Amino acid sequence: MAVIAAAGLFILMTVTRQTNGQTFSTKALQTALEMNQGLMSVLPQPTIHPTTDPPGNFKNVIPSDFDPGKRYLVQASWLSGIGCVSNGFTAIPNSSFTGVAGTAPYTDTACPSGDSNDQRNEGLLLAKTGPTENFAAAVAELINVKGITLTELGYDIRKSGGIPASPLGSHCGAGAPRFDVVTADGAVHFLGCDSPPPTVTSASTDWMRLRWDSTALAAAFPPITATDVVSRIVIVFDDGTDTGPDFFGAAVLDNIDVNGTLVGSGPVTAN
Repeated sequence: MAVIAAAGLFILMTVTRQTNGQTFSTKALQTALEMNQGLMSVLPQPTIHPTTDPPGNFKNVIPSDFDPGKRYLVQASWLSGIGCVSNGFTAIPNSSFTGVAGTAPYTDTACPSGDSNDQRNEGLLLAKTGPTENFAAAVAELINVKGITLTELGYDIRKSGGIPASPLGSHCGAGAPRFDVVTADGAVHFLGCDSPPPTVTSASTDWMRLRWDSTALAAAFPPITATDVVSRIVIVFDDGTDTGPDFFGAAVLDNIDVNGTLVGSGPVTAN
């Protein structure tokens, strides 16, 4: 718990420094820290069959709503039609605009590669409505990562502006969406969307591909080293519509990357 507390305080202090010049009271910081401690302590572990889902074979990202108060202000789900298009097609209308005459190839330049299992251009919606202090979060569990070591994490985010801190599009703050990486020693490592800074490997007017390589992983708090063995990885979105610079309270992600393996589809869990 001490590791969680220290890491949470670091991220919250980083949010204070980086979020568009905003300032937060000590009480607000403490509240957010306690929320994060509570979330990680009660978030259920995924149920994985050891035969059909062997550890170390990353292939699924399962979203869920952490909403113990049942206030219905968070949502996490894969949805068709909102992902970053790789090797897709658009429809060309016929001359009378009454039907489809053919198709044209289309790929978003931010996503030159994607999940070959994604047949419906799915994207991962993470949303939180209302204040950040609401004890709730949209989360997504990365399945079959136990026992691996990390060389790279990342995702595509539906966002314009070319930099993670841009106010255009999905929220990308120092604290959310973030990877919470739990290692075998019980440490919880925080990797925020904009802290430590990712590398933008490609971008378009509507998407960016973000990557944290071994150097960036070493800048997580606490650092993720090449020898750290993973126990669990969760994507957490718990910034509400009161958090800038976008005040959007939502993010659309795609092609979740673990060591170069991309997962860009999953279950529809919207309620």
